[in-house]
Amino acid sequence: MTNAPTATPPIIEFPKSWTRRHLLDLESLDADEITTILDTAQQLKTLTNDCKSKLPLLVGKTCANLFFENSTRTRNSFSLAAKRLGADTVEFSSSGSSVAKGETFVDTAKTIEAMGVDWVVTRHSTPGTPHLLSRELKCSVLNAGDGPHDHPTQGLLDMLTIRQHRGSIKGLTVALVGDIAHSRTARSNIWGLSKLGANVIICGPPTLVSPRWAELGFEVAHHLDDILPRCDVLNLLRIQFERQKARPFPSVHEYAALYAMNGERMRKAKDDILIMAPGPINRGVEITPEVADGPHSVILEQVNNGIAVRMAALWLLAGANQTN
Repeated sequence: MTNAPTATPPIIEFPKSWTRRHLLDLESLDADEITTILDTAQQLKTLTNDCKSKLPLLVGKTCANLFFENSTRTRNSFSLAAKRLGADTVEFSSSGSSVAKGETFVDTAKTIEAMGVDWVVTRHSTPGTPHLLSRELKCSVLNAGDGPHDHPTQGLLDMLTIRQHRGSIKGLTVALVGDIAHSRTARSNIWGLSKLGANVIICGPPTLVSPRWAELGFEVAHHLDDILPRCDVLNLLRIQFERQKARPFPSVHEYAALYAMNGERMRKAKDDILIMAPGPINRGVEITPEVADGPHSVILEQVNNGIAVRMAALWLLAGANQTN
C-alpha cells in the first residue's frame, strides 16, 4: 500500500495581511506593513544564502528598471533582486531614448508596460513621479527615488540592518546627520524609524535642516557633538552638491570639522554604536576612512540588505497583484 502524495510545502508563506500593489513611500505605510517587509526580507536573505543563491518564486515575471537619473547601486540591486527570484529584467535609460525625442514620461512607461512587465521600478528627479505612474499603469510601481522626496527601499534596508544588530528598533536613538534638505533617504528613515518606535534626531547645519521637522515633533540638533553620546545609530548622509543651487556652508573643511564622524568622535560615542551611510560616501567629508572601514561600520551590510529588501518588495507586490 502506497501513501498518498503530500503537497509540497511552500518555500515561504505569503503574508495574508499584505494587500499593497505599489511601494511608493514609507510615510503611507503603517508599522505592521513595514515590519512585514522587513520580516520577509530577512526570510528571503536566509533562504538565498545571504542573497547569493536563487529561489524560483518569480519565474516568468519581468521587472523593468525605468531610470531617469543616474544610478549604479540601486539599479543593480533591483536587477539582482529580481534575478535571485527567477524574474527577467528590462533596463531603460532616458539617455538616447524616446523621451529625448519628445515622448512623455507616462507614454514611455505605458509602452514598456505593454511589453508584458509585472513591475516598473522608477527613479526620477521630480517628486511624486512614482505616484503618478501608479495611477496610470496596471502593473506594480516601485519608487527607487523621486527627487528629494522619498526612497522607500533605502529606508527599509537601513532599518533591516539596524534590526539585525539590535533585534528591535523600538527605543533606539537614531541620528540622521547631514544634508537633510536634499535627502530622500532621510525622509524615508524619518517616517519608517519613527513608526517602529525609534527616537529620531535630525542633525545638520541650519541651512540644511528645516525647522518644520521640530514642528512635526522630531528632535532637531545643529551640533553633532551635543547628541553623539546618546546615539545608538548614526546614519551619515552624503552632501548632495549636485542638488544644491548655492553652497549651504562656507567650506567642505568647515562641514567636516563640525559633522564628520572621525576617530576622535568615535571615542566619545557608545561602545556599540552603529555607523551607517547610504552611499556613495564622500570620504573625509561625512566620514573618515578609519571609521568607514572600522568595526562599527555596517555600510557594506547595508548594500547586501538592499538586495534582500528589494526581493521582498518585488515578491510582496507580485502576490498582491495576483489576489487583487
